[in-house]
Amino acid sequence: MEDGGEIITGGGTGAGDGAYDFRRLHNYPLIRHSDMPDEMRNEAMELCVTAVEKYPSNNESAARMIKENMDRKFGSSWHALVGEGYGFEITHEVKNLLYMFFGGNLAITVWKCS
Repeated sequence: MEDGGEIITGGGTGAGDGAYDFRRLHNYPLIRHSDMPDEMRNEAMELCVTAVEKYPSNNESAARMIKENMDRKFGSSWHALVGEGYGFEITHEVKNLLYMFFGGNLAITVWKCS
């Protein structure tokens, strides 16, 4: 392009030639639902991103790291779920729920229930 813009080719979503690498393209946290106060939400989101980046192939270790750090920072009874393709129905304390996506299709749910 003459104006210095970027040309992107292969915009298909299939697995064939030119498909986007969605893990690389969506490498930012996307909060789907949260009722946490802003400061708590930001800390929890940063913690989730750190845990997933530290344990990219081990969701159980990432969830354990999130749970232990949330227990330390905000009191006990936190739960963390990290994975792909799951549904959930939970009971949680008000203002203590975070549901987010990271890396495209990796979902993270953090909630407090005592």
